[in-house]
Amino acid sequence: MMQMIEAPSPNFNDRRLPISLVVVHYTGMKTGAEALARLRDPAAQVSAHYMIEEDGRLFRLVPEDKRAWHAGVSHWAGVDDVNSASIGIELVNPGHEWGYRPFPDAQINTLSQLLQEIFARHELGPEALVGHDEVAPGRKQDPGELFPWPHLAQQGLAVWPRDELRRRQQKAISS
Repeated sequence: MMQMIEAPSPNFNDRRLPISLVVVHYTGMKTGAEALARLRDPAAQVSAHYMIEEDGRLFRLVPEDKRAWHAGVSHWAGVDDVNSASIGIELVNPGHEWGYRPFPDAQINTLSQLLQEIFARHELGPEALVGHDEVAPGRKQDPGELFPWPHLAQQGLAVWPRDELRRRQQKAISS
């Protein structure tokens, strides 16, 4: 188990579905400190299970057995309550509004380790990893075009090309 910084958020409730997805986001804020404060602010009513700083530090905000509020209005493979069915991971990155940039190696290395642990705990495969833009198309654009999907796919943690993931989603809906 990786070293984690506990930073509890009050923004969660009970799950209504088993965990079948991991949704990756970027924070879209100027700094990690600003993002962490928002994810822990009761008035904001947003959260995630984890946040990973650019230097690789890992924060746990919501226990995995609880429903964090990260996906908003979203849908994937017949699931309308994506928050209940997923674990949300926020990657500190200013995003398209504040100077979108590549995700540093330290951050992606921590993400890879975390995904390996989550996948093992919940018996998930690479098709479980989706972007916020995929579960909320037209509404969200994170993690964006600089997210290293091919790198994660080489590690067995994601599906690449993304068209293959969409084919798998359609197959899941029709079966």
